[in-house]
Amino acid sequence: MAAEVGGDSGGAKKGKKQGKARKPKKRPRIDMTPMVDLGFLLLTFFVLTTTMTTPNTMPVVVPPKITEKDEVEPPKIAEGKVITLLVGRNKVYYYTGVEKPTLFMTDFSPKTGIRKVLLDRRAEVKARYGKEDEMIVIIKMLDEAHYKDFVDILDEMAIIQQKKYALVDITPEEKSMVAEYNQTMKISS
Repeated sequence: MAAEVGGDSGGAKKGKKQGKARKPKKRPRIDMTPMVDLGFLLLTFFVLTTTMTTPNTMPVVVPPKITEKDEVEPPKIAEGKVITLLVGRNKVYYYTGVEKPTLFMTDFSPKTGIRKVLLDRRAEVKARYGKEDEMIVIIKMLDEAHYKDFVDILDEMAIIQQKKYALVDITPEEKSMVAEYNQTMKISS
């Protein structure tokens, strides 16, 4: 059965004189069957030749895993070159040093947030040690943090072109520091 558009049955019309028999006028007939084939052919062509979008990934350089049989001692790093970030939900706690660290809090705002803190800290490290790329950032995620916060902090590292940073698990002592800070400042988590 063909799909048709137009066409006429060719019978006599009602209300006409029955005199001389005229040849009925035939309307042109268009067979749509080849059009369906053409549609599927084009659809198949475009599906097979279109490149699918590749997922955007965030490159993170990971050092090789050190096993017990490897006799590699980690490099010694001056305490003044390191800043530790504890990333929570839309906020970042940070401190420098190891002995009696003082905890501070900021957010992800571009002018006054963590970007400004990191750029100021980089300037301090450059003034003290002479090289701009000497600063090392340690990033630790709090339990309350969402994936968006993780992406935001990695975006900040890319924006300020921070080359040396590490993703590390948070310690119980740091969790208690954050809880104590929140209690002191009367901040709800």
